[in-house]
Amino acid sequence: MFETLSDRLTSVFSSLRSKGRLSDADIDSTCREIRIALLEADVALPVVKAFVAQVKERARGVEVSQALNPAQQVVKIVNDELIGILGGETRRLRYAKTPPTVIMLAGLQGAGKTTLAGKLAKWLRDQGHAPMLVAADLQRPNAVTQLQVVGERAQVAVFAPSPGNGVGDPVEVARESIEQARRQQHDIVIIDTAGRLGIDQELMKQAADIRDAVSPDEVLFVVDAMIGQDAVTTAQAFMEGVGFDGVVLTKLDGDARGGAALSVRHITGRPIMFASTGEKLEDFDAFHPDRMASRILDMGDILTLIEQAQKTFDEDQAAKMAGKLTSGENFTLEDFLEQMQMVQKMGPIKNLLGMMPGMGQMRDQINSIDDRDLDRIAAIIRSMTPGERQDPKIINGSRRSRIANGAGVSVTAVNNLVTRFFEAQKMMKRMAGGMGIPGMPGGRKAAKAAQKKTKKGRRVSGDPRKAALGKGPATPEEAAPTKGGALGNLGGLGGKLPKGMELPPGFDPSKLKLPGQQ
Repeated sequence: MFETLSDRLTSVFSSLRSKGRLSDADIDSTCREIRIALLEADVALPVVKAFVAQVKERARGVEVSQALNPAQQVVKIVNDELIGILGGETRRLRYAKTPPTVIMLAGLQGAGKTTLAGKLAKWLRDQGHAPMLVAADLQRPNAVTQLQVVGERAQVAVFAPSPGNGVGDPVEVARESIEQARRQQHDIVIIDTAGRLGIDQELMKQAADIRDAVSPDEVLFVVDAMIGQDAVTTAQAFMEGVGFDGVVLTKLDGDARGGAALSVRHITGRPIMFASTGEKLEDFDAFHPDRMASRILDMGDILTLIEQAQKTFDEDQAAKMAGKLTSGENFTLEDFLEQMQMVQKMGPIKNLLGMMPGMGQMRDQINSIDDRDLDRIAAIIRSMTPGERQDPKIINGSRRSRIANGAGVSVTAVNNLVTRFFEAQKMMKRMAGGMGIPGMPGGRKAAKAAQKKTKKGRRVSGDPRKAALGKGPATPEEAAPTKGGALGNLGGLGGKLPKGMELPPGFDPSKLKLPGQQ
């Protein structure tokens, strides 16, 4: 969605990096390019003016003039202002003190309210809630049926006492749904209201009547991110006619220029709370202004990538797989297939790569990636016998021909897969051995340390009294009496005096004459 804006801003900042110091002319030129980029992205003019003015003011301040790298400081300023214009902090849902929490969806027809109701319900169910969908859109043909289908896919209950298609009272349905939720112990009620192709008085009155009947905890305005400037006009009309607490952006995966996302928050003063990024029920999440700004500036979105991985990968399974990866040899084609399937659950590969920093410069290569290539690899592995998956070394020429025929690919494709797998296995084995890499388990340094540890003898206390307590000499040599008679085995020390008290070499205590002796 933000590809055009992202590309323009990236090119603007790349021209700044070669400058060691920014003049007023450089700042004016940069702000002019930023203004053009925002207008091309269909951002509302008042928003563009406010944004550029704030960037220019901060760029001429102390934080840039005294910075070691002015270009990076300008990027930071633009990033901060983008976060601010998108809402600043992530806005969370407000839950009622006494269940159920009532969420009302409002917006124009075609914005995707019904589908979004199912996405929101699934998102809440995954967090441990028990939501219920309410079919209060009784005007649009088959709207009730559509909500029932979406609710079944999301595995949530649907309250639809009226058939719809112009039959039934939406205000009464919304009022009855609250009692139904209390009886069936649903802690969240999501009301799908009717929309129109355009703003009219009848639409506003019905939405206001439903609001007054159920007193919702959250009124969410659903807006199509692809309608550009009209999103701002529609949002203002709903704000005046019904009022809402937050905005939900749909169709963010489209090819529109994304101006609505940057305009609605600034014009209405209401935060963007959720974003829908695809057709599947899973393509929905809370809206994070800082992460969206980071994506626009091609700095990636690692936090979202990590969160998706945590949702997809089982911890025990991941730990088990990590052990196989470090061992090298134990990692089989079966494990590789399992890992590939788990990555596919996270979404299209091009979307995952798009969350990595700096990938905007490789957009053409990323867009050329076809997820069907992974399906072909899976077909090749599934065409192998269990024994071949465990030990690919046994795959000879005839086996490769059979596998290729079974998967519907060429023998070359099978050869490439097996060859790359062996190379990856060797690399993992080298990593598992340490190879002098700091922090890696195993390795030569660890082996040397273990060898030194085994050579250490038993520890003897430096205190002769402790050493003598119940412990005899350690070796036969220590037990043998030394020359010197009784003093030779002084205190059971085996002929060895404490450090600093040793007798000089050749000294014979028997020849020592004490006072009074002849």
